[in-house]
Amino acid sequence: MWAGRVLHATLSRAPRGSRAQSALAQLRGILEEELESIRGAGTWKSERVITSCQGPHIHVEGAPGGIINFCANNYLGLSSHPEVIQAGLQTLKEFGAGLSSVRFICGTQSIHKDLEAKIARFHQREDAILYPSCFDANAGLFEALLTSEDAVLSDELNHASIIDGIRLCKAHKYRYRHLDMADLEAKLQEAQKHRLRLVATDGAFSMDGDIAPLQKICHLASQYGALVFVDESHATGFLGPTGRGTDELLGVMDQVTIINSTLGKALGGASGGYTTGPGALVSLLRQRARPYLFSNSLPPAAVGCASKALDLLMESNAIVQSMAAKTLRCGPGQGGARWGEGAGEGLLCVAAQAHNSLPLRPASAHLRVPSGLHWDLALLTRGYLLAPALFSLSVFSFHFLVHFMYFYFFYFLALLPVGS
Repeated sequence: MWAGRVLHATLSRAPRGSRAQSALAQLRGILEEELESIRGAGTWKSERVITSCQGPHIHVEGAPGGIINFCANNYLGLSSHPEVIQAGLQTLKEFGAGLSSVRFICGTQSIHKDLEAKIARFHQREDAILYPSCFDANAGLFEALLTSEDAVLSDELNHASIIDGIRLCKAHKYRYRHLDMADLEAKLQEAQKHRLRLVATDGAFSMDGDIAPLQKICHLASQYGALVFVDESHATGFLGPTGRGTDELLGVMDQVTIINSTLGKALGGASGGYTTGPGALVSLLRQRARPYLFSNSLPPAAVGCASKALDLLMESNAIVQSMAAKTLRCGPGQGGARWGEGAGEGLLCVAAQAHNSLPLRPASAHLRVPSGLHWDLALLTRGYLLAPALFSLSVFSFHFLVHFMYFYFFYFLALLPVGS
């Protein structure tokens, strides 16, 4: 009888095992087909392995010698600043590697509260709340703030994290054409029937180098009773006279209601994001923002690095002004500085203008890349590391490329001597 039960159990399990193997084989086939479609579309993303600290000069596996790096969002060069590094080490020693907890259980240290207060002071807002990343900040904001009675109006080229955050909320969704104020006004008129109206935009669009026309956006928001949200991830720390961002650059700091930004770019480059704005909003986010409630607290070392980076910016605007001066040195009328001319890759920098978009312009009609090579591979062999090849040249326009490179140019300039 015992042997019979064992045999019966063995036989009854066999079909389930076979079905499991069949399901796994089916999954593998689906995944391989999807991966092959990515390769075929020319959008496969490969990771360059860096073997040194982040900076304007780095070492990369497979590339002999040093590489000039135009890829990072390390706009002010603070990710390797000695005071920022030391602050991270000191905080690590005093407060440990991490909290092993979310904020509201036992994951809030004095350094977290101090950094939140410092962020609020920096942006001249009432309060601030930390997240593991700005992606999380965008994922947490819209769902907690907006209901089915409300409306959100989003620029069609907003960052993916804004788009995904908006998808999570129940508000009515309107998408206006990129930087098109007439279309935004039409959408605002259409959205008058809703309780709250929130206009959401990037401050600086990292893929194109455009600056949102915040003066016009704020004017329309005031005219139609809307609030303004700006993601400042590619502006915080270096746009505006003191690095407060695009709202400072365009003189509308008192008209932008909510700012989300990151600690992972200009402000030390480690990790972390935040929302800053009205105190009541921040209090609501502490109660309802799911990425805040269900994610571990920001590690102490990252908090220490970001806090020191903010100290450096708030103590003096020398870093911001130095970077601005170096950018202007490469602009039209400043000698037309070029890089890579010897290898046939020439790009002309333009100065940052508060009233205009901020692209790099091509100094030559075409980027001369050997046939069959992605542009980043060709430049890597000549000592330049740009953004990874997302598209082959056949589908990746050069005009798009030079816009894309605008923001990645800043941090390299930041470490050059002003008088050089």
